Amino acid sequence: PAALYWEVATGVAQAGDFCPPAFFADLRSYDRQHASDLSRRFADQLTLLLLLFASADGGVSEAEAGYVNACNDILLEQCRLDGIRSDSPGVNAGDYVSRRTPGKSASQAPAAPQKQTQEQDKAQTQDQPEEKPLPTLDELLAQLDGLCGLDQVKKDVKSLINLVKVRKLRQQADLPVPPMSLHLVFLGNPGTGKTTVARLLARLYHAIGVLPKGQLVEVDRSGLVAGFVGQTALKTQEVIQKAIGGVLFIDEAYALVNQDNGNDFGREVIEVLLKNMEDHRKDLVVIVAGYSQLMEKFIHSNPGLESRFNRFLLFEDYSPDEMLAIFRMQCKKGCYQLAEGTEELVRDYINEENGDPETFGNARGVRNCFEHILVAQNNRLAAMESVTKDDLMTIIPDDVLYARGKLD
Repeated sequence: PAALYWEVATGVAQAGDFCPPAFFADLRSYDRQHASDLSRRFADQLTLLLLLFASADGGVSEAEAGYVNACNDILLEQCRLDGIRSDSPGVNAGDYVSRRTPGKSASQAPAAPQKQTQEQDKAQTQDQPEEKPLPTLDELLAQLDGLCGLDQVKKDVKSLINLVKVRKLRQQADLPVPPMSLHLVFLGNPGTGKTTVARLLARLYHAIGVLPKGQLVEVDRSGLVAGFVGQTALKTQEVIQKAIGGVLFIDEAYALVNQDNGNDFGREVIEVLLKNMEDHRKDLVVIVAGYSQLMEKFIHSNPGLESRFNRFLLFEDYSPDEMLAIFRMQCKKGCYQLAEGTEELVRDYINEENGDPETFGNARGVRNCFEHILVAQNNRLAAMESVTKDDLMTIIPDDVLYARGKLD
């Protein structure tokens, strides 16, 4: 260990001024964009690593502690310039100074590094890609308006955002603010846009300052429940930890309650979930989603759920016209165009497949129809001797008929 220490220490001393690794600029860039503290945590971990090397010969001298703290200060100064904070107090190398450091004098330790110059910092970050600015509140609301259908959901989301904005204004004016829960229940069949709206809502909450990060963590029963006693709580806590600062979206949440088995592990998930909803009232929003009737039973299965989930958004099934509009949006996104006489066949195909909304899946079913039609188009184009750009972009009636099994 002593030989390893001297090799590392000598290398550091000969390297001159301490310079953060190149990827430290990437961490800082990520932290600025996502309001995280990865760079601060890296600074603490690097400090502990340097202390590990310094103690290889049996102790850490005051001079070595000074050197390590100077390295740490260089990293933390850049974090502070970026406005990056951490809940942890950080690592102080002085706490690790050995009172007895045999065989080593302060003069043997490497000299404290100099602060990184502005030129060095500029050279380190000049090759980094430009950060993509976060969308504004107006831009996110425009994305919401751009979704097909969901008229009532859009109104409800906007009302909720307005409620939060006014609430913040009252707080700034030192006026009393009534208690309000931001947790939500999404009711509706699969494919009605629940996940899409949840993702937008997380970013909207972040844009108005309700959530510090605004990420969406999507999970279902299988991602929360473990197979053995005691593991479910740990698994659930890990998922919740990822969602803190944003939104935890639990799809088909009703599956967590097994009415026929009082000892089902799903109940353990609910207990952990309720505790975290209380502990993280300011930095965690939970959205549970599923079929309307099953979700009502789920909410009423536990008094804690009833008290925390008091806002319901109903996602209606899409109408035939709305599903056709979704198909057109898929075409536009993929640079496809419908030849004359194709759109009516597409409408018939969608209506034909939409006999059972629960099986069809609304928007998911439309996407399935779109993919089947593209398979038919690809098979047709592959058999052609020459293919033009226009051919690649055009869907013809035969493509729809092949997809429906009307042609061989």
